[in-house]
Amino acid sequence: MAETLGVSRPAFPTLHIPEGTLPEPGRPPRGGEVALWWLDTDREIVGGHPVAAEEVPLSHEERDRSARLRRPGDRHRYRAAHIGLRLVLGGYTGLAPEALGLVREECPCCGAPHGRPALADGGPHFSLSHSDGLALIAVSGLRVGADVEGLPRPAITDELLPSLHPREQSALRALPDAVRPGALARVWTRKEAYLKATGVGLAYGAADPYVGVSDVPAEVGDFTLHDVPTPLPSYAAAIALAAAD
Repeated sequence: MAETLGVSRPAFPTLHIPEGTLPEPGRPPRGGEVALWWLDTDREIVGGHPVAAEEVPLSHEERDRSARLRRPGDRHRYRAAHIGLRLVLGGYTGLAPEALGLVREECPCCGAPHGRPALADGGPHFSLSHSDGLALIAVSGLRVGADVEGLPRPAITDELLPSLHPREQSALRALPDAVRPGALARVWTRKEAYLKATGVGLAYGAADPYVGVSDVPAEVGDFTLHDVPTPLPSYAAAIALAAAD
């Protein structure tokens, strides 16, 4: 039987990074509070910073990584997303965006420093995701993962289906062709959000955890999954939020 469709809509504050002025986020989220920040990464100016300029609040590592991207559009979008992240985190911490130390926590699987991103000197938890021209930044007092994806073309949907949990594959195949890409995007963002929140990533594939296709995401350990509304109908997004200690 096909699972029913719909999208759960948690009432998290939704904010947009301005073009010509710095974001003013106020106090950082506490406990299970989550603030969601959206950014158009095709924009030429982010928070008053021309994305293509040499003097932008990016680390040497971020500059090098963006320079390695082959397509100019990808380089621009990467820089815009990471400028936006630094502006938001700088607003919450009171530090200059370029002075923020961003590190990687230990991987829960192997212990190497390629796990969840974090602020070196402590501060709110955060997660950045960007797809095509849209970026999502989630900030919370608890561990959080965020993911945004453009709706896949039917051919891509068919390619991705075998990588999912068998129950998800069955439910998605039972859906009408017209709604399957959107449903798959919802499933994929839930998984990516969870895997980013835990720091595991896609190292072990996308079959687990089972996140469900219906409007109520499945329970996944100590995390709660939430579908979140996007500024554009051609995208899907989700966050995974850790339970309070």
